[in-house]
Amino acid sequence: MYAILLLSLAPFMGLTSSQDTGGDTGGDQGGVVIDPAIWTGGGIEAPTQPNRKSTSNVRRSRRTAPILDRTPNLQATQTKITSLVSVRGMEDNHVMGIGLVTGLAGTGDSSSSAKLLLQNLLLTRNINVDVQDLSSKNIAVVRVEATIPAGIRPGQRVDVRASTIGDASSLEGGTLAMTELTDVSGRFVFVTASGPVTVGGFSFSGENASATRNHVTVGTLPGGGKIEREIETSIVSEHGYLYLDVRAAHDTLGNIVHITDAINNLYPQVARPSNDGKSVHVRVPDDLPKNDYVAFAHSILSREVRAESVARVIINERSGVIVMGGDVRLQPGIITHGNLTVTIAETNETSQPGAFSGGTTQTQGSTDLDVVEEDSALILAPGASTLQEVVDVLNVLGTTPRDMITLLQAMSQSGTLLAEIRRM
Repeated sequence: MYAILLLSLAPFMGLTSSQDTGGDTGGDQGGVVIDPAIWTGGGIEAPTQPNRKSTSNVRRSRRTAPILDRTPNLQATQTKITSLVSVRGMEDNHVMGIGLVTGLAGTGDSSSSAKLLLQNLLLTRNINVDVQDLSSKNIAVVRVEATIPAGIRPGQRVDVRASTIGDASSLEGGTLAMTELTDVSGRFVFVTASGPVTVGGFSFSGENASATRNHVTVGTLPGGGKIEREIETSIVSEHGYLYLDVRAAHDTLGNIVHITDAINNLYPQVARPSNDGKSVHVRVPDDLPKNDYVAFAHSILSREVRAESVARVIINERSGVIVMGGDVRLQPGIITHGNLTVTIAETNETSQPGAFSGGTTQTQGSTDLDVVEEDSALILAPGASTLQEVVDVLNVLGTTPRDMITLLQAMSQSGTLLAEIRRM
């Protein structure tokens, strides 16, 4: 019985069966030969276990210094009034609607809302199809929007943008069905849009890999919208005034004074600043014909004034962008900064036991944690009275743009940075 059991397990345990022809053993004619190299080791050899480790590194690239062809001109800049102000009554208008993009190559929505919208579209053509019989893989529900410039007339074309609302993965190759774009109330249709959607990228995918360039869930329709309703605009109010609103990037009292003086030098006593210091009111002469309103406004907007530099720092934490105005200054102070780099590496390994060992397959995880903290010394930052000196002081710190954003915010709160910080 024991010999029979060993023979049945021979293919698994490395055992071989042979016919004994010797006569000095005194045993049976048949027997089992055991390979000592395998059996004497205490059991069957276990399979090789995984030993791969995951890694995580944080690197800091070398700083690249831009090369300027000439010395920057930090003097006051002369510019036209039209670059500093906008004419009230000539604003752009935004309209929006919900539409349906068809003709997608299996990259559409998977939700039932796309099917319902397609069913409603078919009902407008007296086609009644049960919603259960519709497929949404080739259609996508999108938000359609357009910007109507001031003074545009019915029949003219405008560009249209379409962006997905559901889980559609791409609008590439799709066509927007006829969509009505309305104002915020939804009662008046100002634009109708339709046509092929242009996507500024591509997306290809397989079972285990994919490649995507730019955003393929947002597309444009160049000239895809037609103006249906006119929005009345006028550069001169019913009270006979031309209102010049200073743009947010230039809304300083100095710019208001310069614009007012330049207009009054051309047309005496017609311009005055508003009480809030954000706009200039220009009185149109009573004897000026309405046909000359445009020429009158053009003569004012083409005047050049000395634009006042703004002590302002614009930062964007998401992209690490920092832009400084010409009047940014620094007070003397002591500055230090230290980078804290934390590297975490997670490794999951599966332990596979050997045959007949009685063990179970287990997954074990391990974590490698590496923390590096820079030991930076205190830096005495001298005061900076020009923009070039500000750049020189900040370059001495040698920080990355993202660290510089945090540093600028701290300097502004301490009063070292003499500028206003605005976040994009």
